[in-house]
Amino acid sequence: MVSERSTGFETSSLDLPGWRHVYSGKVRDLYEPDLSHLGGAHPLGDVVLVVASDRVSAYDHVLDPGIPDKGTVLTQLSLWWFEQLGDLVDNHVVSTEPSAMPGDGLVPDAVVGRAMVCRRLEMFPVECVVRGYLTGSGLAEYRESGSVCGVPLPDGLVDGSRLPEPIFTPATKAEVGEHDENVSFEVVVGQIGLDAATRLRELTLAVYARAEAVARERGVILADTKLEFGTDPVTGAIVLGDEVLTPDSSRFWAVEGWEPGRAQPSFDKQPIRDWLVSPASGWDRAGESAPPALTDEVVAATRLRYLEAYRLLTGTDLA
Repeated sequence: MVSERSTGFETSSLDLPGWRHVYSGKVRDLYEPDLSHLGGAHPLGDVVLVVASDRVSAYDHVLDPGIPDKGTVLTQLSLWWFEQLGDLVDNHVVSTEPSAMPGDGLVPDAVVGRAMVCRRLEMFPVECVVRGYLTGSGLAEYRESGSVCGVPLPDGLVDGSRLPEPIFTPATKAEVGEHDENVSFEVVVGQIGLDAATRLRELTLAVYARAEAVARERGVILADTKLEFGTDPVTGAIVLGDEVLTPDSSRFWAVEGWEPGRAQPSFDKQPIRDWLVSPASGWDRAGESAPPALTDEVVAATRLRYLEAYRLLTGTDLA
């Protein structure tokens, strides 16, 4: 995320030498260079510091407490995927080098491992979603219309069905705390023009094809994912931004045990969602009250899901 599109959440920003907090989303915090400490210009150009927190959200609520190591998993997994995709599309990362001295414009010690210095992009106002399997909001839409985002699908598909081929199912970006809205390709064309919309669709499908193959080799199904792109204001090139192919932006399932016709266990915050809608939480999702604090058991189970996703995909444990 390298450009603000909402007022964000009220969160406690960190005091990071050389950086000034400007925005908070559900998970990430955005900082601009404090140019008064850098002689009026950042040595790496027009950049921002993107910091992934351990915050966790579900059902449009930010929950307490956070999940230990979650921010590091999101950042390190994104960096790993950026390397796997480098020949397909450029990304926004400029540096992850730690500061040699306070205020030098690199990653401060307090957020090393979960922060990236990134170029500032002009973000497209669309979530680039690709689905290789049918589930979630796509399944609900299919049951009503037999299609997803205007793409007709065969009869007889069920929860977890593999689609004949991956489909591009974009969504408009909603304000924080609201739902993104699934839209057709034609709506995207109306927003950003045919050439840009076509290129985003091509890139999204290419990224999914590469990532799906990589994940499958490691025993993981990539059911769907959400990507965000922007343009470099200097070169005009389309660049991959935000997080990429993490448990927060994607559905990962185990190849072993995949069984269409039921909800698939996923490597993400499923323990939180399951607990919140269970009698054990005591929370009325349809009511107006905020969810209760997560139990230690739920936090621990969720943390293990994120760490396991990282280990399976990268082949290494999180350092």
